[in-house]
Amino acid sequence: MSTATATRARGIKLPRQVGRFPLSSIIGAVAIVGAILLPLFYDSGSAFIGDSTAALYYVVMALGLNIVVGFAGLLDLGYVAFFAIGAYTMGWFGSSFFTGSDIHIGVSEFLQAQPGIHLNWLLILPIAAALTALAGAVLGFPTLRLRGDYIAIVTLAFGEIIGRIAINSDEGVFGIGDFNLTNGRAGITPVDKIDLPFVERFSTLNIRPWYWTALVLALVVVFINFRLRDSRIGRAWIAVREDEVAAVSMGIPTVRVKLLAYAIGAALGGVAGTFIGSFFNVVNADQFEFSFSIFVLAMIILGGLGSIWGVVVGAIALSFINNRLIPDVFNDVPGQIGLDFDLTQLGFGIFGFLLVIMMVLRPQGLIPERRHQAEFTEGIGGGEQETTVEVRGP
Repeated sequence: MSTATATRARGIKLPRQVGRFPLSSIIGAVAIVGAILLPLFYDSGSAFIGDSTAALYYVVMALGLNIVVGFAGLLDLGYVAFFAIGAYTMGWFGSSFFTGSDIHIGVSEFLQAQPGIHLNWLLILPIAAALTALAGAVLGFPTLRLRGDYIAIVTLAFGEIIGRIAINSDEGVFGIGDFNLTNGRAGITPVDKIDLPFVERFSTLNIRPWYWTALVLALVVVFINFRLRDSRIGRAWIAVREDEVAAVSMGIPTVRVKLLAYAIGAALGGVAGTFIGSFFNVVNADQFEFSFSIFVLAMIILGGLGSIWGVVVGAIALSFINNRLIPDVFNDVPGQIGLDFDLTQLGFGIFGFLLVIMMVLRPQGLIPERRHQAEFTEGIGGGEQETTVEVRGP
């Protein structure tokens, strides 16, 4: 096989720059402008904009988990716990749940007349980030000496513990006292709508402000991910992921590095939880199931471990498949061919099938990170070079 033939087999490479600007930056700018203008082409209460809003807060959740799993290489099966803590923080500080304490800071006149604790959403965000970062550090501490499957078991247990606390803490935590912390399965409702300065108070009928707020959150988290990946701590995470023994020998403080990964990833999950709690107007213990962690993890695997844009694409794809394609587009397909069930009953089976197909056809993900892509193509490249040498021999 000649060099020209080998080049054609690899495909045509797109230019990396257009003029002075990188092609990736141009594509990203066009995508951001399109995302900003998208709600203007639909009604204010459009279901599609609602599904798009869901996709954006899933992007925030997936990028938070990607710091732990993709950057640091620490498998986390209890990520739903941080979503729960963030959502309950929104319920505690943005509702009439604690009627004995009347605190109102930065909210509208309507909320000032309501009993309970009502803080502006912008004030609740740092509180949720701090609480979930602390919970992430607590989770990370017992996993410092663990690797592989053992980390998965500990994080899975942590997620289940938080889920049990959410269900059973309506009459004291672990049965201690009679303080109602979560209201059990009844949940905390109604939760305050987001009330931003100089902006009309959000409502259920107008989805556009929710969408734009979620978009801003997603863009901020994307920026944070890029800055972290290219920073000293980001390079330390990648070193730990590639070879922890070598990282320790090079002087990388693995204890601090791992705890930072858990804390920062948890904080982003908590921030998304506050938004989701306000968006759905309720915080309920039944929302925090183990399947949620697996769903977010599947977004990372589909998009590409450690790949920021890959995770964004994976989160949007699985979110739309789950919230729109399966229930609205293909749900009645089994009935049309004589089968008596709804496609929504097979949702996680469909996700599992998609992941199996991905592992067979493109194990590095839709938009792989360069390091992972090099790992998957290293052997292929060597084989091609060896074959070319043999054919060119005399």
